[in-house]
Amino acid sequence: MSKEAMFYHTREDQKVECRLCPHDCLIDSQKYGKCGVRFNDNGFLQALTYGQVSALHLDPIEKKPLYHYYPGSQILSLGSYGCNLQCTFCQNYEISQESCNAYVTSKTTPEYLVVKALENTENIGLAYTYNEPTIFYEMMYDTAVLAKEHGLLNVVVSNGYINTQPLEKLLTVIDCFNIDLKSFSNDFYTKVTGGRLSPVLRNLKLIRTSGAHLEITFLLIPELNDDTEQFSNMVNWIHDELGSRTVLHISRYFPHYKLNIPATPISQLTEFYNFAKTKLDFVYLGNVAGETGCNTNCPVCNHVVVRRKGYSIDASGLDGFGKCRFCGDPILQC
Repeated sequence: MSKEAMFYHTREDQKVECRLCPHDCLIDSQKYGKCGVRFNDNGFLQALTYGQVSALHLDPIEKKPLYHYYPGSQILSLGSYGCNLQCTFCQNYEISQESCNAYVTSKTTPEYLVVKALENTENIGLAYTYNEPTIFYEMMYDTAVLAKEHGLLNVVVSNGYINTQPLEKLLTVIDCFNIDLKSFSNDFYTKVTGGRLSPVLRNLKLIRTSGAHLEITFLLIPELNDDTEQFSNMVNWIHDELGSRTVLHISRYFPHYKLNIPATPISQLTEFYNFAKTKLDFVYLGNVAGETGCNTNCPVCNHVVVRRKGYSIDASGLDGFGKCRFCGDPILQC
């Protein structure tokens, strides 16, 4: 199954200018874009992964990770194939770095996905995740529109590497984003991911001003993005441009895909966590055991309002409006 793609222009020579992401690929006829899933079929750009789902699971919302968006709830999560970045450390490379022709998959439709989402009364909506969801933009958008009509929430977990026009259209139907900010160095983005930093920063600001809920994930990789000055600049930028209440997840890296650097030391994670806490109200640690960086404390009265043990959540410190029961501070911004 495929569908004509959005956001492209066909030139007189039948080459296609894809305008979905900042790569702005110029694609010859019968060739693919960098993502490996958008194909120029004689001047018509086809989204080849439309209807192709590599994974469909009911997940805790915290797994996305999202800690300030309906804590303790479940969300139906789906992914497809392909990515517009080529991160050497990719945790889902089996699907993100493969084309739509790598696997035989069953086809699905937005209608089917919404029906599945509505079957479970504990489910709050749909999360577009696992591989880069902007690469299956048309499927995501059509599903999100239908989900919205049925009162479901839409969540995107993304690298944030998308052009302004498609993001603005997406913001009309998406309620919540978790964006991977992979580094605060353009050199890192160029060498390690094959992308650029500036579009991601622009999109973070656009999402913040849109009113959609936003959380950020930063994967701390020794030797690659662990420069303390760069991290300090990143945290300061988040504070100044997005606000001190922006949720930041600092995740532990483990060797994967093409990268064999040893896992991030816990001591280094703790150091970065402690610094981020001096600037931001809500900082968490991911991919680690223990209590540090798990719970949500009220930044005003310091009471624990959400206690986490794995995916077991006790949010009894919040009232029905997401405010601290002890002092009334609005912890949840959604």
